Amino acid sequence: MRGEREMTKLSHLNDKGEARMVDVSDKAVTQRTARAEGFVAMAPATLGLVEKGEAKKGDVLAAARIAGIMAAKKTHELIPLCHPLAITKAAVEFELSRDPPGIRVTAEVAVSGATGVEMEALTAVSVACLTIYDMLKAADKAMTIGEIRLLEKTGGRSGTYRAASGGKG
Repeated sequence: MRGEREMTKLSHLNDKGEARMVDVSDKAVTQRTARAEGFVAMAPATLGLVEKGEAKKGDVLAAARIAGIMAAKKTHELIPLCHPLAITKAAVEFELSRDPPGIRVTAEVAVSGATGVEMEALTAVSVACLTIYDMLKAADKAMTIGEIRLLEKTGGRSGTYRAASGGKG
């Protein structure tokens, strides 16, 4: 439950409440990974276009995969206080769902560094979902993008985190 989560001091604010990039120079370089997911809900006929490879703009999943990988690499350019990272892995996968109709997007990102890659995985999923929408919007403007969340992160001082199961779709 959101209300039961332990709150910690926000590390991106200084003593005056001003935004800052966290200094990670004293943190240990460790292997860190993150997995995130999201879901693009759509009409069954729209899903059929993806399955048959008949989307007017071309290969929806290939475009979304490349967009997600590129987004993971450029996260620091999009999210103001993220560190630029030399990520060592960025993978985007898709699972087509008939009930409910749509596409589950999963991204996994890895780095050997002093800070984690949760934002890179979440950004990869978000941009892959947006690309799916863009590729299919001519057929289905009522698509929705949702359920974007961190599934797991490993490494670093805080250790491993795994989300409780219960995502929809």
